[in-house]
Amino acid sequence: MNPIKRVYCRVFQFAFHAALPFLPYREPQVFDSINELVALLKKRRIKSVMLVTDRQLRKTGITQPLEELLEDNHIRCAVYDGTRPNPTVRNVEAARRLYRKENCEWLIAFGGGSSMDCAKAAGARIAYPKKSLNQLKGLLRVLRRIPPLVAIPTTAGTGSEVTVTAVITDSEKKYKYTMNDFTLIPSYAVLDPRVTYTLPPSLTATTGMDALTHSVEAYIGRSTTKETRRLALEAVKLIFENIETAYQDGTNNKARKNMLQAAYKAGIAFSKSYVGYIHSVAHSLGGQYNIPHGLANSVLMPIVLEAYGNTAHKKLHELGIAASVASEKDSHKEGAEKFIQAIRELNRRMGIPETLSGIKKEDIPGMAKHAAKEANPLYPVPKLMSAKELEQFYYKVADWR
Repeated sequence: MNPIKRVYCRVFQFAFHAALPFLPYREPQVFDSINELVALLKKRRIKSVMLVTDRQLRKTGITQPLEELLEDNHIRCAVYDGTRPNPTVRNVEAARRLYRKENCEWLIAFGGGSSMDCAKAAGARIAYPKKSLNQLKGLLRVLRRIPPLVAIPTTAGTGSEVTVTAVITDSEKKYKYTMNDFTLIPSYAVLDPRVTYTLPPSLTATTGMDALTHSVEAYIGRSTTKETRRLALEAVKLIFENIETAYQDGTNNKARKNMLQAAYKAGIAFSKSYVGYIHSVAHSLGGQYNIPHGLANSVLMPIVLEAYGNTAHKKLHELGIAASVASEKDSHKEGAEKFIQAIRELNRRMGIPETLSGIKKEDIPGMAKHAAKEANPLYPVPKLMSAKELEQFYYKVADWR
């Protein structure tokens, strides 16, 4: 990266870090069960809601108790279940139209990060009916309040139930873009481990590693606070202690609950301290090839962390100590290497591959440009990289390398 761009990025990041105490971050009100949520809706005299989920999840019957409870309490529920794993502009527009058609008052996102992102973006379009999603993307473009949003995560990974972010895919242009606005933080979240029981082991693994990525990138960045550092360390500890149990025994309530807590803590941490190049590269791969976000993050994480070199050794060492895979007696470099190796071994034990299929060499420069545009200057990474420098990561994760 050229020196002028480097200085611009660091000044931009310093300004945002300085403004952190004055920004309107908030946390959702948390419920332990859908019964508490429905009681609130009844108390608020809400007559109609829209449930945003995906078809496969709904087929499992996991949303049925909520739908029946709403019906029993005379609350009409319109269901949009067309959300794709990487929600598209078309998904968002279809959800928005249904919300308007059914005269809904609240949004309920039930599922993984995709359902929550779709609901957030639909809320933004409801608040701004005359603006396209393309006009609302980026930082602080959605200033109006969106309809009250309830998030019910079925995965312990994205942390979207507490974040300012929605990630949407433009299918025509084949890239993902983010919306980052305080109004997108859900008003309420239902953290019920029972709704995560049916999550397949492979998704338990990759979504859990997504939460780990949030924790790691939030911690090693240059815009941390005492709070975000504490939350990131707590999340890393919980993930290393519980992810394999949840992977091996999906009905282990304690492990599932701890993973939900880890994802929630990581979500708060990265909302305030941001992520890094792991995410921006993963987003470009998801937009181009529809590669699941958690999978891309899992594969990229050890590779990108190594590339940061000594700019991240001290903080990675501290994360290694929190994860109980490194010792205080280790040098920072040794501790960082142990932590990165522990991530690789965790991936291997849970069947996560080391490479990704379908990457085309001719697509790499374009994806790298999208990744650089997303990350620079916003993400306060330990080591700044240009689009050309980011190209290395696509080559390293390609299965033809």
